[in-house]
Amino acid sequence: MGRRGRFDQRGEIAIISTRQAHFAPRLSRFLALCCLALGCLALAACDAPQSALAGAGRESAEVASFFWVMLAAAALVWLAVMGVAVLGVFRPPARVTERAARWLIVGGGVVFPTIVLAGLLYWGLGLLAERNTAEADLRITVQGERWWWRVTYERPRVPADDDPQRGRASSAIARVVSANEIRLPAGEPVEFVLHAQNVIHSFWIPSVAGKMDMIPGRETRLVATATRPGVYGGVCAEFCGTAHALMRFAVVVEPKEAFETWLRAQAAPARKPLASAGARGADLFVSSGCGACHRVRGLIEAGEVGPDLTHLASRRTLAAGIAPMTGEALVRWIRSPQSMKPGALMPAYAMLPPDEIDAIAGFLLGLE
Repeated sequence: MGRRGRFDQRGEIAIISTRQAHFAPRLSRFLALCCLALGCLALAACDAPQSALAGAGRESAEVASFFWVMLAAAALVWLAVMGVAVLGVFRPPARVTERAARWLIVGGGVVFPTIVLAGLLYWGLGLLAERNTAEADLRITVQGERWWWRVTYERPRVPADDDPQRGRASSAIARVVSANEIRLPAGEPVEFVLHAQNVIHSFWIPSVAGKMDMIPGRETRLVATATRPGVYGGVCAEFCGTAHALMRFAVVVEPKEAFETWLRAQAAPARKPLASAGARGADLFVSSGCGACHRVRGLIEAGEVGPDLTHLASRRTLAAGIAPMTGEALVRWIRSPQSMKPGALMPAYAMLPPDEIDAIAGFLLGLE
């Protein structure tokens, strides 16, 4: 007689039950370790300048709080479902009555998830309503282009004669145009008015505010309040074409006084180059046709198609965040934009002699 013949049916059941008793804790530990590893892997991607959990803005802090509450609620629902599943697998069927099974299905599968999801929906709609009614004294119009960002600062409200704010230099600044970089005053609400020139984009500053789509022919609105000074990343979060992944921008949050000083400096026209090298670069900039697309206020007023270059050198990056603002990067960009950003609409100027490209790059680096 084989080994199995030494045991009766009750003995075999006892052996199987013992094996299940040893196997169940191991399976539970394995599943717990897998969940922990997946959670750590997910959180590892959140420690970055573009983290939506950084809470560097009032709106992003609300989004982060909402996320953690949703995660906790989802974990409760998951634990309830897994508990019922484990109960169904390891509990003997004879010990579960039909009435108890019905209550488990209705309570755990219908009532509990409905209460949790309804509460989250109510909270989320309340946050959305607050954002839609918020007001701001500073308006920033952002227009998505191919493949860069046109940024315009303006004051939507003109102070009355008896307003104590009237007469301040910042209030007198009507319009400042920049590109590919956004400055925000810490603690002050800002209204973003969003447009798209030709293709769909999506404006997103993960660490500061939520995401808003930009649709050609429509105007969308987003109010954000940055609370923590620093430099954060912004992106286009909707696939828009060839250079979608290379359409980034820096967001600099600074104290209000520093922001007002910067805004006044940006409103001033470009300074004319005094050195002969800078003057030669300015002449080449005009004679090469660059001024047909780019405006340099105070020197060249015609260009409207491309980014405003009046204070180009004051920006941190070149060509929508793809390279640092250095002379070497400018030379490469002027010579062959498509080699740095496939799909860029700016024509290449590789036909110019190297010394002329260097002169134009030197002129642009002087536009601070």
